[in-house]
Parts: sequence; structure tokens; C-alpha cells
Amino acid sequence: MSLNKIKSEINSLANPKKAASLQKYFKTGKGEYGEGDIFLGLTVPISRKIALNYPNLSLNEIKDLLKSKIHEHRLIALFILVDKFKKSKEKKEIFDFYLDNAGFINNWDLVDSSAEQIVGEYLIDKDKSILYYLSSSSNIWERRISIISTFHFIKNNQFIDTLKISEILFKDKHDLIHKAVGWMLREVGKKDSSVLEKFLKSHYKFMPRTSLRYAIERFPEEKRQRYLKGEI
Repeated sequence: MSLNKIKSEINSLANPKKAASLQKYFKTGKGEYGEGDIFLGLTVPISRKIALNYPNLSLNEIKDLLKSKIHEHRLIALFILVDKFKKSKEKKEIFDFYLDNAGFINNWDLVDSSAEQIVGEYLIDKDKSILYYLSSSSNIWERRISIISTFHFIKNNQFIDTLKISEILFKDKHDLIHKAVGWMLREVGKKDSSVLEKFLKSHYKFMPRTSLRYAIERFPEEKRQRYLKGEI
């Protein structure tokens, strides 16, 4: 059975020393955002390589991996799902599956490895109200999905949803959301600096400091300092 085979392969490559480092990096301690997440210590390149060996894993089997407490099981499941989405003619089925199982996409690397590639790509030419719904979710990872999904829009010179969702998420209390917002705003600036600057001039004085720092990271130092000092 493919499911048993992939789990066996993943587990056989466990690296306890690397796992201990990842447990700290991904904040898995009590009260931290990744509390209870279990790492085996596989690198991302190794995880991607494993995923390529199982393109025919069914959605039910992928769901089984997503439900695992082991982080690499979930990450590899998402790598397989992204590849399946790219090749599938039934993209809505995979899009729906992704959102139905968003509760298992519960760390920032899991979101960042899949939201743009599935949710963003599917919604590029469709109604995007689901992203606004997710932006107000009580679940931090669903909120991160809402903004990271817009990366695909940015790459296609569509900025409005990134800007609107950023405004919503300025009120968020979590630093991981502030970082994601700032990152997406910086990406807007890479595509069209005038759009970003117009947006920042109206918002920079009250947006989260972390978001601002990320958004202006590529600005000339003198201009960056003026933003940070509130002198624009």
C-alpha cells in the first residue's frame, strides 16, 4: 500500500539531531504557536524528493498524511497535493479538499508551501470572498492562508486583494501574520513600487511595525529611515 510505503520511507530518514533543532525553530513548546508539532528532522529538499515518488497518492491517502502529528508527513502531503493540483483537470476538487482540511495545515511553512500554489492559483480569475472570510478566522493559519494566497495574484499584477486583506490583518495580534503581510506588501513593491508607496503613505503610521519593516526592506536606506521615524 502506497500510504504505508511513504510513511515507512519518511520515518526511515529521521534525523534526531536535526529534529531537535527544528522543534525549537518552529516553536513547538508549550504555549508557542507550534505547540505539540513533532519533527523527524528531514530537510525540505529530501521531503520534496520523496513527494515526487508518490504522484498517484489518492486524496484519501493524502488526508491520512495530513492528519498525522508528524510535521514532515503533513509537509510531504502538501507537496504531493500541489503537484497533483498542477496536473489535474479537476482543480476545484483539490481546492475544496485543501480548504476542507485547512485545520491540518497548521504551521507557517505548510501554509507558505501550498496556499499560493493551490488557493491563489485557483482563485486568480474567480470570486475571492473566501479569502476575506479566512482573514477574519479565529485560526491563525487560515488567516495566513488568506494573505499568502494573494502571492499568486501579485505575480499576475493583481494587487487590490493583497492591499485590502492587509488592511484587515493590520489589526491582527500575531507577529507571524504581521510578517506575512509585510512580505506580501514587499512583493507588491517589487512589481509596482508606486502602488506600494501610495498604500504605505496612507497606512504606515498605524500599521504593525513588523509589517512596515518587511514592506520597506528594499527601499533606499534614507527613505526607509524616514518611514520608520514617521517623517514621510
